[in-house]
Formats: sequence, structure tokens, C-alpha cells
Amino acid sequence: MLLDALSPLPSAVNLGLVALSALTSGISAAAGIGGGTLLIMTMAQVMPAAALIPVHGMVQLGSNASRAALTWRHLDRGILAAFLPGVVLGALAAAWLLVRLPAGVLELCIAGFVLYACWGPGWPRRAVGRAGTLVAGAVTTFLSSLVGASGPLVAAFIKQGLTQRLPRVATFSACMTSQHLTKAFVFGVAGFVFRDWVGLMLAMVAAGFLGTWLGLRLLHRLSDHRFDAIFKWVLSLLALRLIWLGVQRLTG
Repeated sequence: MLLDALSPLPSAVNLGLVALSALTSGISAAAGIGGGTLLIMTMAQVMPAAALIPVHGMVQLGSNASRAALTWRHLDRGILAAFLPGVVLGALAAAWLLVRLPAGVLELCIAGFVLYACWGPGWPRRAVGRAGTLVAGAVTTFLSSLVGASGPLVAAFIKQGLTQRLPRVATFSACMTSQHLTKAFVFGVAGFVFRDWVGLMLAMVAAGFLGTWLGLRLLHRLSDHRFDAIFKWVLSLLALRLIWLGVQRLTG
């Protein structure tokens, strides 16, 4: 059966993940953030730990690339150009260094950063200038290879430099595309065999493109003010979930 051939997982699980890819891509396109985190939370329940981050990364590569392609006219090329060198540095660090924070600390740090970006006072211009953007690219790419979903962190940073919904979605998608692209290198170096999961990844990417197209149709109907409110609250809810996970892991 075709569904059985997609991956080592049962056919029903493969079908569920393909459908979920369409749903979460639509969420990310319409709300600007959240789909990737929801996807990795669900995948973590049914996939082997060794396959979780690399497979999720390749699926998110397809989802973000399609969203970036459909919104490229609104891309802030200055932010992307400053972000890319940081992505390269972060990927190299992730490939060669084995740095691990105590369980729970990473989640709490990311949550604190996101909540400050959403509700705290504005950052100084230097923090969102070229140097700050390069540092953000390096740090978030490195963290992405450790925890899988760095989307809330990147989105919180992009939020500081852009106020309109379409440039924010386009630039976030392009930055995340570059970041997820490095995972093929990072996990290839680590010895992960992508071949066993290619069918599932391609099916999820195709479903994600459909979800992205539908989500962007909804995005065009939202005002900048309403989108900003949704974006901020979705980020905050994701940060609260990270706090919950961090506290659980710290307390054992």
C-alpha cells in the first residue's frame, strides 16, 4: 500500500501526519507563526526521537519555502541578507559542537525572550540592525538543531523590525527556509539516513503547500492591526507552553 511505503511508521500515522502538515502550514500562513511548533509537538508522540528533528526540519523547509515563494514581493531583503551569514555560523557550530544546557533551561530562556519581545519595551535600534540580525541568525540556527522548532524565537525577532503583516510573513518564511536548509547538512554530518523518510517528507511538503495557499488567502483578508494581535497572542501562548515544559523538565 502506498501509505505503508512512505516511512517506517504505520499507514494510518503517515496519513495523519500528511493531513496535519496541511493544517499547520495553513496556520503558519494565516497567523504568521505556530504551525511548526504544533507539528513537532504531534510528531514527537509518534516518531523515533532520532528522526524527529531532521524530518520535521525538512518538512518545514518545504512549508516555509512555499510560503516565501508565494509572498516574495513583500520580502525585506535587508533583514534576510544580514540573517544569512548568522545561519551559516550557527549551522557550523551545531554540526561540530556538542553544547547542551540542563533540561528545561533552554525552554525557559526562549520563552522569556519571546514574552519580552511581545510585551516588553521596544529594543534599541542596534539590536535589530545588521549586527544584531546576524547574531540572531547564528543563535536561532544553533538552537533549532537542538530543539527543532526555533520559529517563536525568530518570529519574535522579526516582529521588532517589521510591522506590516505581509512583509513579516514573507521575511520570517525566508529566514526559516534558510535555517531549515542547514539541517540537511547538520544531520547528514551526524549520520542520519534521510532515505527511509523521503516518501513521508515529500507527501507532507506537498500537503503543506496546499495548506499554505489556503492560509495566505485568509491572511490577505486580515488587517495589519488584527494580524499583529493574533501574532502576539499566538507567540505568547507558545511561550507559556515552553515555560510549562521547562518547569516540568527542571523539576524532573
